[in-house]
Amino acid sequence: MTRLEKEQLRVEGLKNFDGEYRKVYPCICGIDEAGRGSLAGPVVAGAVILSADCDILYINDSKKLSAKRREEVYEEIMKKALSVGVGIADASLIDELNILNATYRAMQSAVSQLTVHPDALLNDAVTIPDVDIVQIPIVKGDAKSYSIAAASIIAKVTRDRMMEDYDREYPGYGFSSHKGYGTKAHYEALAKLGPSPIHRKSFLKNWDRAKHGES
Repeated sequence: MTRLEKEQLRVEGLKNFDGEYRKVYPCICGIDEAGRGSLAGPVVAGAVILSADCDILYINDSKKLSAKRREEVYEEIMKKALSVGVGIADASLIDELNILNATYRAMQSAVSQLTVHPDALLNDAVTIPDVDIVQIPIVKGDAKSYSIAAASIIAKVTRDRMMEDYDREYPGYGFSSHKGYGTKAHYEALAKLGPSPIHRKSFLKNWDRAKHGES
């Protein structure tokens, strides 16, 4: 079996997973987020509705794809999807609401932007409050569901592009490389420069205490 044939078979498995839900809910929407564990920048949610016959190779959990491949698949999803919604909760909202509730807010926003009304939402492991649509939380959904994997790519690429823009706005932190996550280089930049306006203050409390020698 060739590499291409293996990829076609893998994608067919993702589509078949969604197909079981389509038997009850003809129009399904995948939901996922990116950036929950980052020290800086927003959490971004994607909502994607694909037709049953939509065929896009290399749709996968966004973390399993190279940046170049994610960008390519992102463009194809944007061209072929029936509808795409993106929701963003910035660092100040994360500090105000906490990360879980800010993630819910981003997901609610993503769903509200859809131009097609889905019969059900396939969510990556969460149930979104205050959304009047059937929801099906799926653990590790971005590795199982075609629609959730597509949403993970939309969320990840959107957020990565934002972090690259922030790198130009706030140089010295390395946002374009680590995307705001807690790498050694990021902590070193924080120690040198202090927090930027896009850092999540609620995520830096332990770091700040450690920096000042507090227990």
